[in-house]
Amino acid sequence: MRKTELIDLKTLNYRDAWAKQEFLLEKLKEEKRLGIYGVNYLLLVEHPHVYTLGRNGDKQNLLIDAIQLKAKNAEFIKVDRGGDITYHGYGQLVAYPVIRMDAFGIGVKEYISMLEEVVICTIANYGLKGERLNGAIGVWIDSNTRAARKICAIGVKCSGFVTMHGFALNVNTDLNYFNYINPCGFVDKGVTSIEKEISRKVNFEEVKKLITQNFRNVFGMEFI
Repeated sequence: MRKTELIDLKTLNYRDAWAKQEFLLEKLKEEKRLGIYGVNYLLLVEHPHVYTLGRNGDKQNLLIDAIQLKAKNAEFIKVDRGGDITYHGYGQLVAYPVIRMDAFGIGVKEYISMLEEVVICTIANYGLKGERLNGAIGVWIDSNTRAARKICAIGVKCSGFVTMHGFALNVNTDLNYFNYINPCGFVDKGVTSIEKEISRKVNFEEVKKLITQNFRNVFGMEFI
């Protein structure tokens, strides 16, 4: 029931990755309808520059216009996940679990908490203490201080108890791109990356392996 296929999409534009998720989500929903337990999926990807706005987000949190977006080689896309606006780009590891929650015996609230735990366990390998912030989904550093800064954004969609979208962990991300939005709608909190926190570039493939290992540990995924 917890068998999971790991799919490394390498670098892929956002729309194509979104379409891949939609296809797999519908596949799992159909299997669920037929009473079949197939496999779950975990997609890992790095996107070219793109700003995405969640279904309940405020476009005013995008602080630049179409001409400036083009100058930054970035897209703007409205999506069907929860959450407000965020940035995806090179040096950021994005994880999209497309899984049946009934296969893992969890609900939406627990699912999001487990995603946070995967990231918290991963960045601990770099000496970083990831934390949760009351009223704000994601993983933070120094969450209860004025210096609170987000290292990982989370935005998900659940349809028929099958998940898509997921989290975006800033590894070696160019954080300047966050200057053009109010990240996740916040105007009083910053963003950070593993690279910024430990003052050195991080091996991206190493982070992928740690993320995969922690999905196995936290979710009990059986990778095939």
